[in-house]
Amino acid sequence: MNNKLCGMLPDDLQIFLGPHGYDRSHVTKTMLAIYRKRINHISLIQGIPKALKEMLRADFITGIYPPCKSAKSVDNTIKYLFRNDKDLEFETVYLPDNKRKTICVSTQAGCRMGCPFCVTGRYGFRGNLSAGDIINQIISLPHGDEVSHVVFMGMGEPMDNIEEVLKACKILVSDWGLAISSRNITVSTVGILPGIVEFLKRSDCNLTLSLHSPFPDERRLVIPAEKKYPAQKIIDIMKSYPLMKKRRFSIAYVMIMDINDSDTHLEALKKLLGDSPLRVNLLPYHRVNSDPNSSSSLERMQFFKHELTISGISASIRKSRGEDISAACGLLASGLGKK
Repeated sequence: MNNKLCGMLPDDLQIFLGPHGYDRSHVTKTMLAIYRKRINHISLIQGIPKALKEMLRADFITGIYPPCKSAKSVDNTIKYLFRNDKDLEFETVYLPDNKRKTICVSTQAGCRMGCPFCVTGRYGFRGNLSAGDIINQIISLPHGDEVSHVVFMGMGEPMDNIEEVLKACKILVSDWGLAISSRNITVSTVGILPGIVEFLKRSDCNLTLSLHSPFPDERRLVIPAEKKYPAQKIIDIMKSYPLMKKRRFSIAYVMIMDINDSDTHLEALKKLLGDSPLRVNLLPYHRVNSDPNSSSSLERMQFFKHELTISGISASIRKSRGEDISAACGLLASGLGKK
C-alpha cells in the first residue's frame, strides 16, 4: 500500500526526500498542494520538478478521498458519510452560518466511552482514524476552502486518539497546512486525563469538557470515564492552566428535563465553576427513538444562562443544527452499523 501525503507533517516527508537532494521548499510546496490547494493527484502538483513528481508517484498517493454520500438539513447543515481504506465508516458535519463556516470532524469510527445517551456510543468502537482521515474530512468537501472553524465534536473521543488528533491540529494551524487560527479550533472530550494533559502541553487549540452533571455519582452513570478521571480534577486543571493567545476552555452542559436542570444542579454548577475563566455552553438534548428523556425547555435553559451569567460565569445557549438528518450533537452514527 502506498504512503499517504494527507496526514503527513513536513518533517515526515523531508525524511523521504532529503537523501535525494530535495530541500524544504519542495516539501512545503507539496504540503501546500495537498492541504491548501486540495490537489487529489500527484501529477497535478505544480511548482515541483517532474522527477520529484515521478518519485512521489512511485511511493505515495495523495490520501484525499471523497465522502460516500451526504444529506442536507432544512437549516442547510450537511452531513457526510466517509469510508476509509480500512472500511471504517464515520460521519462529518458542515455547519454554514453566514461568514462562519464550521466543520465538525470525527476522530474515531464509533466510540468506546459507553455514554448511554450518545448514539455514537451505542454504535460501539470500530477503530481510530488517522490524522489523514481527520484532515480529509475538511479538504475533500466542496466547501473545504471556505472553512473558518473546526470542532472535534463528531464521532469518537479525541483524547482516546490523542497522537493523531494532535497531528491533525498541527496541520490545521500551520502555514504549510490549512492555516486556521488555533482560536477557531475546539477539541471536545468527556475527560480522558492523560490525553488532556498532552493536549494542553502540545496544542494551543480550545478545549471543551462534556460535564452532564456537577455531581460525580450522577455523572458516572452517564459518562463512565468519571470513575477513573473525575471531572472535578480535570476542571481544577483547566482553572489553573494559563490561557495564552485568547485560548478558550469551556464546559458543555447538555440539559435534560428533570434530570440535570434542577435548581440544585444550577447551584452546584455555580460552586464548581465560580472564580474561573471557564465558559458554559448549554445544549439541548436530542432524544432518539423510544428514549423517555427530553430536552429542558428553552425557558429553563435561558434561566440557567441568566443565573450563571449574573454569578460571574460566562454562559451561552448553543443552537441545535441538523437534527432532521441526525447530524446534531449525540446523534452521529444513527444510520451506521446496518450494512
